[in-house]
Formats: sequence, C-alpha cells, structure tokens
Amino acid sequence: MKLDVLAFGAHPDDVELGCAGTIAKMVRQGKKVGIVDLTLGELATRGDVAIREEESKKAASILGIQYRANLNLGDGFLEINEQNILKLIVEIRRHRPTTILANAPKDRHPDHEKSAELVKRANFLSGLKKIDTRFQSKSQEAHRTQKLFHYIQDYYLEPNFCIDITDFMQIKEKAIKAYSSQFYNPNVEELDTPISKPSFLKHIEGRAIQFGRYIQKDFAEGFLSEYPFEQVVLPH
Repeated sequence: MKLDVLAFGAHPDDVELGCAGTIAKMVRQGKKVGIVDLTLGELATRGDVAIREEESKKAASILGIQYRANLNLGDGFLEINEQNILKLIVEIRRHRPTTILANAPKDRHPDHEKSAELVKRANFLSGLKKIDTRFQSKSQEAHRTQKLFHYIQDYYLEPNFCIDITDFMQIKEKAIKAYSSQFYNPNVEELDTPISKPSFLKHIEGRAIQFGRYIQKDFAEGFLSEYPFEQVVLPH
C-alpha cells in the first residue's frame, strides 16, 4: 500500500503523544497515513500486550489512518543492528512514503533515541538498490525520502518548525486517552507511573499551547528537521 506519510514509534502511543494532531490533520487533507510501532510495549508497568494492542487499534480508528503494524523488536532492548534495520527498510519500501515521522533523537526513554536512529539509518539505506529486501517473496525497489522529521515527545527540544493542530487537538487527546491502561483513568486500579497522573495530560496540552504560541495558533506540534525548509514544508 502506497502511503503519503509513515510514522514510526518505539512504543504504541509514542506517535499519538508526539504527532497525533498532525496525523489527524493530514488524514483530513486526504493523505494516506500509516503507523509502525517497533515494540509491543510489553515492559510497561500498567496493562499488558493484549490490552495495548486493542488500545492501539482504537487509537488508529480515531485517527482514521490506513495502516498500522507492530514489528515486535523488544521493548527496553531495542537495538540498532542489521536485522532490525532491514525490517524497517521492508516497511519503507513497501509503502514508499513521501514523509517519514520518527521519535526524537534525544528523549527520556532510551528506546526513543534508538528508534530515531534506526529510522534515520533505515531511510538512508532503503535508497541503496544493492541492499536486497523482499516482501511476499518479491524483490523490493529502493526508496528514500528527504522528508524525515522527528516529533518532540517528553524532553523539551527547540523545534525547527511547528504544525498548527488547533482544529485537531481534541482528536489528539481522544487518541491518547484510547490508551486507558497507560494514562490517567480513575477506573483503573494499577500502580501509578509518571504518565498515569492527571498532570501528565496537562503537560501534553501545555506543550501544544507552547508550540502554538510560536506560530500564533492555539495548539501546535513541534518537529526537528535536518533539511532546509524549502525542501520539507508540510501542509498548513
């Protein structure tokens, strides 16, 4: 399936936290969007693999995306190696996106940083025709995009550009709350974590307000880019 945008996240809910508003906006604009989670999030203090899988399906439905997959590369033990890079290349070549979104290169969870590097290397190597990958026994053609952006998640990082999500903030919040096992839910009786407190959801909203101020909008999401803006402008 050809996709306009392919978003990678180390864990189910990473993409929702970092760029769900932008994804919802692009879906509304008629773009075909997919999400690839690199791990099952199996080491999370709250919930379990089955619950998180159902939550990720619910969030995907809320966002209206066309595709979601999980590569199960090992929560907490995500490694930058040939085997994992090749699995990402298969996804990139399979969907041939114009834009790729990835975790921030510096963040609280080590898997986020490794995911960012994995996606960066996979995108580059995916453009080399001498690297052979196959999908459904068929050889894949090389594909690389210059539009690789990193969404900002936990740590504050100064964005290179921001996307107005004012009309999509409610969808972002709804997609995040689809992960009811992970975030604040008074009906769930499990151990508290840094992200299960009500203040964490307020932090997400505050970050969107902060980035919104940079572009004189109510809410926005911030992104990092290694490329000149003339090459990378996303729809406003």
